[in-house]
Amino acid sequence: MKCFLLLFCSWILPGSLSAQNAQPSAVPAIVQPWDRHYVDVEMGYLWKIGGSTDLDYGMVPVMLTWRSPEVLGLDFSNGSKLFIRNRLSVLGQWVETGPENHYFGLMGAPSLEWWNAAGTWSIYAGIGGGAGWLDSQGVVGGQGQDFTLNWFANVGVAHAIHETLQVRVGAMFQHLSNGGATDPNPGVNSLGFTVGLSWGF
Repeated sequence: MKCFLLLFCSWILPGSLSAQNAQPSAVPAIVQPWDRHYVDVEMGYLWKIGGSTDLDYGMVPVMLTWRSPEVLGLDFSNGSKLFIRNRLSVLGQWVETGPENHYFGLMGAPSLEWWNAAGTWSIYAGIGGGAGWLDSQGVVGGQGQDFTLNWFANVGVAHAIHETLQVRVGAMFQHLSNGGATDPNPGVNSLGFTVGLSWGF
């Protein structure tokens, strides 16, 4: 009987002690939106609202955008956050109304974003620009050359429908011109909306 008790204790006690001494499993840290990279796919429609051309324009921008994690930020006592991240976009634009047909370009800008404490929705804005190539047609009032500069401003809201997936809805202003390379320089100012999805990683 004593041998049986010794065997039983030698089998049970080490397991009990190891269970008591075991460290609790680590809880994975929550990755907030400002700590992630994002890839955005957005499209919309822009209507001409000004510029030095008398021609009417309507354009459909499609943008593939990379946004970096936070570069500079400000934390509020309620847990929300205001910060700036980098933004770089590849732009493909169909000229639905106007003498040209398409425009391809690059755009860079800081992205200013405010996120609520839960990281479920945000307000965003940005101002930036870049350059690209347009299929100019030599039409009076149309764009004077293929190489064309772009300048844009946007503002909108984003809502997280999943930890790594967001819906974005915004307004966008765009200016296209050749920077005075031709005389006249028939620039186009346009304003419209954008919608899109964002994937975080």
